[in-house]
Amino acid sequence: MDRDFIIQITSESLKLIRTENNYTQDKMAEILGISKKTLVQIEKERTYANWTTTIAICALFRHSETLQNRIGGDPMEVIELTAHNVIITPREKTMGGYVWWKNIDEFKHHRLQQNLLSKHYRILDDENYRIISTFDVDVVMEKWQAIKSIV
Repeated sequence: MDRDFIIQITSESLKLIRTENNYTQDKMAEILGISKKTLVQIEKERTYANWTTTIAICALFRHSETLQNRIGGDPMEVIELTAHNVIITPREKTMGGYVWWKNIDEFKHHRLQQNLLSKHYRILDDENYRIISTFDVDVVMEKWQAIKSIV
């Protein structure tokens, strides 16, 4: 999943996200810091949101079922991966990957998973905290091998 695809998904979902939250176009435009005219153009699929607006949508509506179902989980994780390529520092606790995730391997309460929609990888510890997330299979496999040799 790259920046352009995230922009496309988010833009195409904007009207559903707005209605899911019972916002008028005026209120949604105010929340996102864009003009109502721009919002209408995005909702009518005449243009896409820019990257900054896309980040705002993903951050402010990260719990939107519409957005999560289109991106495959936490939209901010995908945004961070797109910007940084790898997230190594532990983040908030995950739900364990029972919906949008496929377990690739398990080792002593650690799980290597791949997201079914975005196709990025992550490793979770025994309490479902994310150890690493990345689109780079070589990076995640190197970390996985390191975990297997230590644990």
